[in-house]
Order: sequence, then C-alpha cells, then structure tokens
Amino acid sequence: MYAIAAAVERPDLVSLEIIEINENIETARKYGAMSVPRTFINETLTADGLEAEEMFMESLLLGKKAYRASHDDGEEPIESTFDVIILGAGPAGLTAAIYARRSGLKAVVLETATIGGQISLTPAVENYPGFPNIAGNTLVELMAKQTLEYVDVHEGAMVDSISDDKGVFTVETTLGAFKSRALILATGASHRKLGAKGEERLGGRGVSYCSTCDGYQFKDGKAVVVVGGGSSALTDALYMESLGAKVTVVHRRDTFRAEMRLQESLKERGIKVIFDSELSEIRGTAIVEGVTLRNVKTGKTSKLSCEGVFIAVGYDPNTEVAKLLGAKLDKAGYIKVDNRQRTSLKGVYAAGDVTGGIKQITVAVGQGSIAAITAFEDITNKSLHAPL
Repeated sequence: MYAIAAAVERPDLVSLEIIEINENIETARKYGAMSVPRTFINETLTADGLEAEEMFMESLLLGKKAYRASHDDGEEPIESTFDVIILGAGPAGLTAAIYARRSGLKAVVLETATIGGQISLTPAVENYPGFPNIAGNTLVELMAKQTLEYVDVHEGAMVDSISDDKGVFTVETTLGAFKSRALILATGASHRKLGAKGEERLGGRGVSYCSTCDGYQFKDGKAVVVVGGGSSALTDALYMESLGAKVTVVHRRDTFRAEMRLQESLKERGIKVIFDSELSEIRGTAIVEGVTLRNVKTGKTSKLSCEGVFIAVGYDPNTEVAKLLGAKLDKAGYIKVDNRQRTSLKGVYAAGDVTGGIKQITVAVGQGSIAAITAFEDITNKSLHAPL
C-alpha cells in the first residue's frame, strides 16, 4: 500500500512492480520470494512481511533495509502528553484504548509494527462471539476502525528507552517522546521458531509462520508439512487443506492439545498426522524440498518430501519493554499480573498474550478492558502519583 502511494505521488522518482508469485513462479524462485509480502528496493530485500509506513519510507530513502525510522523534527509534532500510553495494537491494546478513552482518560496507542498482532494472520476465527466465522484480518479491521474513533494509533513507534521519574513515564520512540501517568503493556507474543537446521536459511523460501499470507501458492495438490499440535496448527492445516494442498501434520506428542472440534474436523477430512515426531531439518537448496523427521520414542529418522513447511509451535512473549522497566516476569518469561492486570510496578498494567495463560482473542479483549478500567480507577482514586 505504501509503495503504491509512493509511486503515485512521485512517479519521477519511484517506479513500482507488483508481482503475483503464484503466476510468476520463476521470478518468485529467483528472488526467493515464497512468502508474501516481500519488498525489494533496487534488487535488495528490505522487508520480509508487513511493515509500518515509517519503516518503508526509511528503507526507500536508504535503498536498503531500515532498522529504525528517523524522526524529522521539521514535521508537525505529534501530541505527546497523556494519562495512559498503551504499547501494542493487538486486540488487548485496541480494547484498552477504547475503554480508557470512554472512561475519560487521554490515551494513545503505540505499535512497533502494524495494527492487529497475531490475529491479523489467523485464517479463520470461529469462536469470537457474534461472528460464527470471520477472517482474522477482517476482525482486526473492525476493531481498529472502532478504536480510531476514540484515540490515535501510531504505527512504527519502536521503543528506544523508557523511564519513570516520580510517577511520570517517558517513552522515547522513533516517533519522538511520549509522557504519561500510566502504561498498559499489550505487546503480545511472537511466533516461536523450531530451531531446526535449515529453518532460518529457508525462511520465506517455503518456510512460513503464516498460512493466510503464504498458503495460496501451495494449492493444487502441493505437499506441505504443518508442525504443531495446538489449535493454531490444526487451524492452519485445515485452511491449507481447503486450498487444495496435500497436508501432513507433524506433532512431537502422541495426542493433540487443540480444541476437540478442530481435531474432529482434521479426522473427518482425512488429513495425515505423524505423531511422536519432531522436525529436525528442513532440506532444500534455493527453496524447501523436504524435511527430516525424528521419532522421539525410537530415535529413528525418516525423510518426507514437501514444498512448504508451516510452523505453529507456540509463541514467545514480547517483554523487552517490561524488562526495561524492571517488571517482574514468571518462570516462562511472561509478565506477572494480579486479577486487575496490575504488574509489580505502580502505574504499569499488562494485558493479552504477553501475560501468558490462555491465548484467546476473547481473553485478550477482556484483559484489555480490565487494565484500562483499573488504570482509570487508580488515577481517579489518586493511587498513582501526581498528575503531569
């Protein structure tokens, strides 16, 4: 979207070519573009996946991948003083923003990447009340639209530092400094990697963590392996099978931990499952050509040919900001909270996947609302420090 806008705005400086990789297989293989979106500027890979507008523009100016977006002091300054700053624009963060503003708090949402979090990569959501079946990115769009009626959401706001001076938090970001009396950490979690040989090298070349993004190119009977035994893995497997891919699910345990409805659907569709096995290597030269499996009970290895590997083995919490603040984490690395979403630090709250527990959209939404209401009550009851 940002590339299109740049090409339309300055056709004298920017030319754009959008390539449908499913219709241009040779071109896709030449660039190793087996996942979407992938952005190349002057033949150089600058983005592997969605990116915020600020990061795209910085890459465009540099002609190479940008790791930080510069802030132009000549631009109109962004409002920077709030009652509460919400870090993260997934379901928990967006909900917290709505409840905070409706409570009368001046709030803002800062997101390092793009709005939506993990839900935007979910093929189909079938357990969110009011929507029997809805694509994850569609649900995100509805949430974001409602949130933007109340507060501003700034994408590409990567946190450089954060401090607490007598109850006034200062968050230094690539978009400037923001101050508030309270913080809500809704930073979510990222896809966990297997650590298998070949995983990094073949990332985006047949190895994917997003079936919605990359599944279509494996339609028409192409063989894919889905790794994992939770609801996310089985959802991916069912989605890939519905596209026409030949799916094999590999799980290191002897039973699934996914919702029973998903397990039943997997069996009804006759999707092949290999239990008690872990994926030890992803093989291929330029793109994925197959995998090596190891039986965890016998130790025997076997090889399986495939063109795609979709990994869904859980998430790791994004707790970098919590660590900067010194908030307490549990043994698994998630932020510790009480039943009102308060962390170990005064004025700091957390909600959603970053707190561990049951990772469901409904849970994230509930925790986001609780965090905002708790922040409002603490500020109103003067449980926090003096106002800005």
